[in-house]
Amino acid sequence: MVTSDGGDGGKLRKVLGLGYWVQGFRCFPWLVVSFYLKDGLNVDPSTLQILQNSANLPMVGKPLYGLVSDSVYISGQHRVPYIAFGAFLQALSWIIIAISPSNISIFTISIYLLLSNLGASIAEVANDAIVAEMAKQSPSSTKHRQPSSSGNLQSFVWIAGSAGGVLGNLLGGLFIGRFQPQTMFLYFGLLLALQFFITISVPESSLGLPKSPSIGIRNQLSQLLVALRKPEIAYSISWFTASYAIIPALTGTMFFYQTQHLKINSSVLGISKVFGQATMLLWGIIYNQYFKSVPPRKLISAIQATMAFFMISDFLFVRGFYRQMGVPDSVYVVIFSGFLEVLFFFKILPFSVLIAQMCPPGCEGSIMAFLMSSVALAFIVSGYLGVALASYIKITGSDFSGFPHALLIQAACTLVPTFWSSCIPDKVESKAKRKDS
Repeated sequence: MVTSDGGDGGKLRKVLGLGYWVQGFRCFPWLVVSFYLKDGLNVDPSTLQILQNSANLPMVGKPLYGLVSDSVYISGQHRVPYIAFGAFLQALSWIIIAISPSNISIFTISIYLLLSNLGASIAEVANDAIVAEMAKQSPSSTKHRQPSSSGNLQSFVWIAGSAGGVLGNLLGGLFIGRFQPQTMFLYFGLLLALQFFITISVPESSLGLPKSPSIGIRNQLSQLLVALRKPEIAYSISWFTASYAIIPALTGTMFFYQTQHLKINSSVLGISKVFGQATMLLWGIIYNQYFKSVPPRKLISAIQATMAFFMISDFLFVRGFYRQMGVPDSVYVVIFSGFLEVLFFFKILPFSVLIAQMCPPGCEGSIMAFLMSSVALAFIVSGYLGVALASYIKITGSDFSGFPHALLIQAACTLVPTFWSSCIPDKVESKAKRKDS
């Protein structure tokens, strides 16, 4: 039986809190990468967006990492070693980038960024699997109330990741004009090295994870396929993935519009991202306190519609509407742009709670990895669609005349998934009760 004493809970939160905090802090070097590619390597908006989205390709392999984590044990452990290995790969890649010459080629830095995201993917899969495993434990089945019950652990790791994002963007915005990019890459590499050594010092047996025998990759894959054939899981993940993939992302174009056309200072962009991460942090707290009982379909659909509303606001911003009303561009960038950037991720929290409750025992890592892989692939498709849309409307680094029309198309595409939101279950708690009975 899994114990739930303070020691287990403390070590569990230590490993997960550090893991998700570092995961959120990854925005620190990635903010620098955007400016480094734009100013140091002189890439155009479309190339920047293609590079950023292509670097996420290792995320698509998460189901494989999940299968391996679920079925292949290393010294009797199948979560902590993968978190440590992921941190090691990330530390290695960022330290290599830091000591590389300043005239590094686009191809070479892309390889190192792919290696970094491979490590991040492996660590995220193991972290997500731990959260899903603990979320499956019912409070009534243990002697003490589990900290993971009712989505509390999901909210905790969400807050940890958001806190890392707040600090990462704040320091990134402050340091980007004061330090060389290689110096900032080195700092992050050393932080990952520290995470590696802390993680390997914690035995997995001390985390209080539920015991599940190793059944082999083939059997684990069979269980995953059986779970994915369940309508409530298949339809939910399909809708969630499509709700991202159908939106043509214009992040690279907006980045160039703000920095190249409006001459927004890098520190303002850093503050904007801090504001966004702070709202993510607040969302984790608000969701845990007030929105856990809201039907998932209603909550996720409302978030999707809110995204479209803020995209229309971006249309008005580019057309100069707020400027004419006396609102400085920098104020809009900090508040509205910062909020919209993270609003894309708001629905991940309630949806991850939903999927964790529907996961069959024993393949939590595989299901959560498949979900995150699908989302990563959706973001890549979204990015490529955005590049195609910007090219079709002939948006360049110096000509943004078609940008407002692109934003309207983006908003319309965002609203489309709300018309088939019935794919999302609306009464998860009652299903869980039926299963227990």
